[in-house]
Amino acid sequence: MLRRTFVQALAAGVSMAPLYLQAKEPVAMPNAHFADVNGQHLFYQVHGSGKPLILLHGGADTEAFAGNVAGIAKDRQVIAPHLQGHGRTPDTERPLRCEFLADDIAALIRHLGIGKADVAGYSLGGGVALQTAIRHPDVVDRLIVLSTVISNDGWYPEGQAAFAQLEANAPMIGEHLKASPMGQMYPDVDWTKLFRKIGEMARQPFDWSSGVRQIKARTLLVFADADGVRFEHIVQFYRLLGGGQRDAGIDGSLRSVNQLAIVPNATHYNLAGNPLISELVNGFLGANAAPR
Repeated sequence: MLRRTFVQALAAGVSMAPLYLQAKEPVAMPNAHFADVNGQHLFYQVHGSGKPLILLHGGADTEAFAGNVAGIAKDRQVIAPHLQGHGRTPDTERPLRCEFLADDIAALIRHLGIGKADVAGYSLGGGVALQTAIRHPDVVDRLIVLSTVISNDGWYPEGQAAFAQLEANAPMIGEHLKASPMGQMYPDVDWTKLFRKIGEMARQPFDWSSGVRQIKARTLLVFADADGVRFEHIVQFYRLLGGGQRDAGIDGSLRSVNQLAIVPNATHYNLAGNPLISELVNGFLGANAAPR
């Protein structure tokens, strides 16, 4: 069983949630590759064969999907990059922004010459997946977004408060991470700098509602039943994609082609490792729904 360590920095009584880390035993890095795109030396791994799925990890935790990769890769090729400053992708002086990271992913897809790929992302990676579909619709076929928001107020107040403290808490968090199993797995990561940059990114106001309305890729949204994302925000997100507008009809023919899944007995922090995720991903990507 995977060992989970939640990084909690208590400052002014505020926990670090929703940012966290799944610390695991060091793992092998099979099929390791690098692509030089957008001034980034982007690391990625390849698992399985078939239609490509780009799988994007959460903030700080490149191993978020580790328990589900094998199940997802049974029937398709999984390409798992490390985002800027994470894992084996070195940082640059560029600030962290989902938009910039999305440009990297689109450039990687073009670099690999795979045309359109399915794209899935969790938390920070979910924001990157969303921006890839918004900014580069020509490279995204189907889209899966796990536990992320489309505006700052999508997180519960506790999460927003934690983000506000992240830059100040970065040295303490960085030292903790450096000594953790994840830190030993990736000794070249500057954890303090990474959390400062994540905190600086989190302070930037954003509202992607108009872009979400324009997404053409068939989309699956996945959240935990006890997520860090407000339930009202989840409903708003799904409605922007055409869901939750009316009764689907007795044969289901009037439902949106986009889908919403709520994983029971799960939280934001353990969602990507939940065994239901591979089942949901495979079911959605294997479904034969008409394009929107």
